[in-house]
Amino acid sequence: MDRLDGMRVFVAVAESGGFAPAARSLRVSPPAVTRAVAALEERIGARLLHRTTRTVRLTEAGVRFLADAKRILAELDEAEATAAGAHADPRGLVTVTAPLLFGKMHVAPVVLDFLARYPEVSARTLFADRVVDLLDEGVDVAVRIAVLPDSTLSAVRVGHVRRVVCASPGFLARHGTPETPRDLEGLDCIGFQSGATPAPWVFPARAGGGGGETVRPPMRLLVNNADVAVEAAIAGRGITRVLSYQAAEAVRDGRLVVLLPAFEPPPIPVQIVHLEGRRAAARVRAFVDFAAERLRAVLGAG
Repeated sequence: MDRLDGMRVFVAVAESGGFAPAARSLRVSPPAVTRAVAALEERIGARLLHRTTRTVRLTEAGVRFLADAKRILAELDEAEATAAGAHADPRGLVTVTAPLLFGKMHVAPVVLDFLARYPEVSARTLFADRVVDLLDEGVDVAVRIAVLPDSTLSAVRVGHVRRVVCASPGFLARHGTPETPRDLEGLDCIGFQSGATPAPWVFPARAGGGGGETVRPPMRLLVNNADVAVEAAIAGRGITRVLSYQAAEAVRDGRLVVLLPAFEPPPIPVQIVHLEGRRAAARVRAFVDFAAERLRAVLGAG
């Protein structure tokens, strides 16, 4: 057996817990398995397995070598499959995550249209307002609204959203329209609370002006959901601060008015991320390309 065959035999022994079951799974004789492992240990110069009449267990060196061998064999299988064109046609399950409301509004329609185009693909969505670990939770693709830290993830930027302050025309008619962030301190506001106290509202400097401002407006209502904040603002219960896509429909139809645009912070990028770059399975690559085109059309104006 060559070196790679020896690795495959060793992995089979380690995973099956013995030489006989490994021989059955590989459809070779038990002596052939024994010889392959012995040759591998001689080549490496270290014992990989502790053998008794009843059990086989990994040595410390065997534990380390098993992880490396599995990685090498997986990469080889991937390279062979790619070269053979096994990834040419998208098929199989793709799992997608996104923030809850953004996922409902923008990602879900993309997933449905993607399934219509690729009948051999199925999909699972995980829409949640938390950072989902792609590796730990078995997720292929994530849509993230954030400035991403450096990581091993591949990222495709598809647009941006803004953080906007807004209120209903009726509320502004009764209480007046704020002209600076400091004016918010005299008006009822609707805030988000995830800790013991609500976070202050931080505003950058107006273009060409002085330093930024941090204000703590009076929060008559605290919520943990953007839908509730937007609906409360539409009902005239106060001024709220949300991401632009969360209030977009209400702004378009005049139920909400965007305030203090000169004090908006820089836009927040929207990015599609996944783990394996161009080596990803065809279904993942196809979904990333499909979603990027669709989301850019929606988010191009921010």
